[in-house]
Amino acid sequence: MTQIVSFVLNGAPVQVPADPHQRLIDLLRGPLHQTGTKEGCGQGECGACTVIIDGRPVNACLYPAPEADGTTITTIEGLGGDNTELSTIQRAFVECGGIQCGYCTPGMILSTKALLDRRPDPTEAEIRQGLAGNLCRCTGYVQIIESVKWAAERLRDKS
Repeated sequence: MTQIVSFVLNGAPVQVPADPHQRLIDLLRGPLHQTGTKEGCGQGECGACTVIIDGRPVNACLYPAPEADGTTITTIEGLGGDNTELSTIQRAFVECGGIQCGYCTPGMILSTKALLDRRPDPTEAEIRQGLAGNLCRCTGYVQIIESVKWAAERLRDKS
């Protein structure tokens, strides 16, 4: 039995039909066309599907779509403002080489945003903990950690 799910997606209210057992990732990538959210493992192990729900990083492959009702969701498409410019965090990943193949990048960036929203000046240990749910097969994490540090510094300078 399909139900209408209402939530705020990247700053805009949406209403979309969802099946009771539908996953959020399928709702986002399907009818909502948020294809920046990637599915890697489908089991909540890799973090490629990470989105931010009510300020927390969440694996969209495990999150039931009906549970999104009444929430606020941010996907990678929601970070760059009008979709023509990169956010500070996205720029950091480009500048510091925190991306290679790019498959994990949306999840890494959203986990970084959630971390920096909570902890504007994280230690390296806090960065590693904040990204623990995201796997990358390419960079070896050094550039990713540098990207988070660069972004944190730039965001602190703006405030």
